[in-house]
Amino acid sequence: MSLDRRSFIKYAYATLFAGSLGNLTLASLGRERAMKLDLSCGRIGVKANQRQAIEYAQQYGFEAVVPDAGYLARLSENELSKLKSEMQSKNLVFSAAGMPVDFRKDESKFKEGLKSLPNSAAALQRAGVTRIGTWLMPTHAELTYNANFKQHTRRLKQISRILSDHGLRFGLEYVGPKTLWSSQKFPFIHSMLETKELISAINIKGVGLILDSWHWYTAHETKADLMTLSNAEIVAVDLNDAPAGLEVDEQIDQKRELPMATDVIDLSTFLNTLNSIGYDGPVRAEPFNAALRKLPADQAVSATAIAMKKAFALIN
Repeated sequence: MSLDRRSFIKYAYATLFAGSLGNLTLASLGRERAMKLDLSCGRIGVKANQRQAIEYAQQYGFEAVVPDAGYLARLSENELSKLKSEMQSKNLVFSAAGMPVDFRKDESKFKEGLKSLPNSAAALQRAGVTRIGTWLMPTHAELTYNANFKQHTRRLKQISRILSDHGLRFGLEYVGPKTLWSSQKFPFIHSMLETKELISAINIKGVGLILDSWHWYTAHETKADLMTLSNAEIVAVDLNDAPAGLEVDEQIDQKRELPMATDVIDLSTFLNTLNSIGYDGPVRAEPFNAALRKLPADQAVSATAIAMKKAFALIN
């Protein structure tokens, strides 16, 4: 059962004190892992600009923060230099940006977004950002699988060239829940293997996967699937748990839980396998959780940090 707001707060703070998972414990895990604890405010329903996100990240013990290309583009060289120095002093790095081009709709919308991508990519490159990503809609009302695959390949190839020219690794995230990929006439990519086929068809250096424990779980994937990957193939990782009391194929994509909330998803296997293959990128929560979104911003960030640190403590 999903947590209501009151239960959610009790869960979060009980976890903090019972697990003793403050910054000291997080630091001690640094000897055993290369992956970084990443704060993505938007993914937890917190409205924050770049400066506020950086402050939240430092305050609650994160190691990385999502970059805002628009903000970074407006900075002078001197302002950017100061920001980089400040982040270094806070032991923070930029993680993976969101890819801004809407490639899922009509051609005119796609071409319009593509025109502005070089400027966004240049701003990220100037700030030292090396990762960017997007997600794949796993269904379509009109396009067959083959037609949709061809459209994705053509459009994402154009995007990938621009990103690669600016030193950006491009992650593609498949969406696993059956309740979503079966919701329209034509199912589309909803598994790791299918996404790897798309990446192969795109055939541009630096294109890889965004892995999400939620989609790994809802796609009925296992440790064996993760073991087929190398660190170079993984651009970013999302970490989530699932509501209890539902079968895998009953899970709804927009109703998830923070890591370790229910233990429905085997996060120990997920994280330890990624650690064993040397994954060294960002790991962030993306729970789409109504109770979390109702919390004041600082409490939502705190609850997320607590949950993420508890999950990171699983790494052997």
